[in-house]
Amino acid sequence: MPAPRDRHLREMANCIRFLSMDAVQQAKSGHPGAPMGMADIAAVLFRDFMQFDAAEPHWIDRDRFILSNGHGSMLLYSLLYLTGYKDMPVEELKRFRQVGSKTPGHPEYHHADGIELTTGPLGQGVAEAVGMALAERIMNAQFGNNLVNHYTYVFMGDGCLMEGISQEAISLAGHLKLGRLIAFWDNNSISIDGATSLAVSDNEVERFRASGWHVLEIDGHDTDAIREAIVTARSVTDKPSMIACRTVIGFGFPTKAGTQKAHSDAPGEEEIAGARAILGWNAPPFVIPEDLLAEWRTIGARGASTREAWVERVKQAPEKLRQEFERRNEGKLPEDWRSAIAAAREEFVRDGKELATRQASGAVLNHLFDAIPELLGGSADLTPSNNTRAKNQVEVKPGEYNGSYIHYGVREHGMAAAMNGIALHGGLIPYGGTFLCFSDYCRPAIRLAAMMDIRTIFVMTHDSIGLGEDGPTHQPVEHLSALRAIPRLAVFRPGDAVETAECWEAVLDNPRRAALLALSRQPMPLLRQESSTENRSARGGYVLLEAEGGPRKLTLMATGSELHLAVEARTVLQNEGVPTAVVSMPCALIFNEQDAAYQRAVLGDTLARVAVEAAVQMSWDRYLGLQGRFVGMHGFGESGKIGDVYKKFDITAEAVVRAARDSLRAV
Repeated sequence: MPAPRDRHLREMANCIRFLSMDAVQQAKSGHPGAPMGMADIAAVLFRDFMQFDAAEPHWIDRDRFILSNGHGSMLLYSLLYLTGYKDMPVEELKRFRQVGSKTPGHPEYHHADGIELTTGPLGQGVAEAVGMALAERIMNAQFGNNLVNHYTYVFMGDGCLMEGISQEAISLAGHLKLGRLIAFWDNNSISIDGATSLAVSDNEVERFRASGWHVLEIDGHDTDAIREAIVTARSVTDKPSMIACRTVIGFGFPTKAGTQKAHSDAPGEEEIAGARAILGWNAPPFVIPEDLLAEWRTIGARGASTREAWVERVKQAPEKLRQEFERRNEGKLPEDWRSAIAAAREEFVRDGKELATRQASGAVLNHLFDAIPELLGGSADLTPSNNTRAKNQVEVKPGEYNGSYIHYGVREHGMAAAMNGIALHGGLIPYGGTFLCFSDYCRPAIRLAAMMDIRTIFVMTHDSIGLGEDGPTHQPVEHLSALRAIPRLAVFRPGDAVETAECWEAVLDNPRRAALLALSRQPMPLLRQESSTENRSARGGYVLLEAEGGPRKLTLMATGSELHLAVEARTVLQNEGVPTAVVSMPCALIFNEQDAAYQRAVLGDTLARVAVEAAVQMSWDRYLGLQGRFVGMHGFGESGKIGDVYKKFDITAEAVVRAARDSLRAV
């Protein structure tokens, strides 16, 4: 092992190393290699640079620390314990990877203070860090250095950089010149299979330089070099910085250091005993010498004076600026924001036009943007198609952050993950658009947004075979069911302009829920023409048209651009003497959360039911039962004019009528 230049810092780093190896050994699983290899970097960063206060973990102007290589979670858990976070006592380290612990195998947001976001799927943390750094710059531009002025630090491994999302993220960060983003690459040349040379020959240093980053190369165990590199990186204001740290995975292990066996294997008692001898560590498992623990706790408390000075600056800020800053950071919407929804609804009803729901969404955003200044929009190079830019929005440009609209480029996955970082930073509400079929490219980040219960808003247009000529590659068929299968993700598919406004209201109403809006390319009639401002979509499903002429015998269910087909079919069936109700189901997740009495009232007692949606059947089965019938897609789409495509796949009002008759016969 190389001799340390700063023996005391090596001892502080060893606190991380031995807590990590002890926890992994007790759990009989885990990833000790990264925590042991990156411990020296973490010790320097936290001792000499990190701005935080362990007693007030949600202080908005704290530096953000993200562990993108989340399999090395014991590094983060060790830091939280050492610096004195109240909900990370040593007992939680002893419960590493156990059910109900605050120390799962990968860091999870909400499990413990100090865990800024959920990481584990490699590369997500890199992209989320880009979002956090971007949010910091935008908030800084809006509120000034006195209120927002902090850094985002991210640790990332070889695997993070192999994942494609990393290129999307680093390209975006370099383009936007995010100078307060500093990334540390754990360059240990080892992966689970063995040497990274088995699969990778990239020159990562030149890759980052080509993407507009400032790059330094250092020995990741030389604490003086680490410190000098961070000082240099912090002095570069017009580029993000990547510090390539040459490290030894499993640093300190006598036989496994520098090998794949250090990556994810429990080390074994003999290996730990050898590490204790090599590193001169005499304390028993999970015990930190008092002098070292006291120094770490001092680091955790050191930021209190900085935070208190910041609190005073907030108090001294101009009243209007201070009130807006505090409102945003508390996650509260402006008091009169619903008037924007009401204005949009009134506009739709007054005009009575056929509108694609993507157009309706754009019209809603025109009203919302003036009412909710923290909305931060964007699109993955589809702004005119997604209708995501409000008329008064100003673009965020490289080095110019006093805007509210981001051109993410053709980087759907990077956009989705960056939006998660923006949402987690606080003070901004991100939404971003692409085509629904490209939700496949965004899915890992969408899943994490749902898992973290954060208000990231995914605006997905061109939501069915209704995009016509672009053909089956761009026509989402299975996507609605696949997205509805993600727990806690609210998938909204409005059926007309008024429902679109209602869905936006429902999305914004819930600060702890990820949401996706599936919007049409093709126009559809205005079905909701009442003047009432009641949000009927807020309960997920409702009776659009009740049965007439007797007790309900049939229920037709639909969403989006197929809702009007159900209405047309109902007219035919009512004329045939079949009392038929039409149920609009803009959000199945929310409908499923309603009480049983409400669900029964909406769906009706009849078993004769038909669902119509230009997608696969899967997410409708729970409502249809054995006697129900489905009108929709059973394969992929086809290129052609919209009307011709719908006719080819027999998604028509006539098909709904036939399915209804069949269901009635089956009851």
